[in-house]
Amino acid sequence: MSSNVGQKRAVQEKLELLRNKCKETGLKLTHQRLEIFRELISTDDHPSAERIHKRVQARIPSISLDTVYRTLSIFERYGLIDKVCVFEDRARFCGDPDPHYHLFCTNCKSIADFNWDSLDHIEPPLEAGQWGRVYAKRVILEGICSRCLRKVKE
Repeated sequence: MSSNVGQKRAVQEKLELLRNKCKETGLKLTHQRLEIFRELISTDDHPSAERIHKRVQARIPSISLDTVYRTLSIFERYGLIDKVCVFEDRARFCGDPDPHYHLFCTNCKSIADFNWDSLDHIEPPLEAGQWGRVYAKRVILEGICSRCLRKVKE
């Protein structure tokens, strides 16, 4: 199976997840929400709300940035997307809600996904349990990506 076919299948599965979540929660699946979700799951560049707005606005000129922000908040609340917060950058969004981690290039600001199986199985330290209830592990590794490192060597 080609990667293009696999990618299309993954997009269709995520769209079905959105439709099911909307039915389950009574959330209205508007054209705007569908386009925002489709835009986010069709890319792996972890766009900001502003970038998503610009891309969707090419198809829906009347869409507001506020609508994009509110929609992303709803999608995050229902576990359909992941919000990636890096300290020196605005929030970015990931269309893959499955557990995974992120690499952040402090030079070009790119974000990449990665899996870390051994971390998945580590229980939080005792202090975390004493603090309260932990419901998610979010890890962002910061550094310089290989593309930026190649530019430095040139």
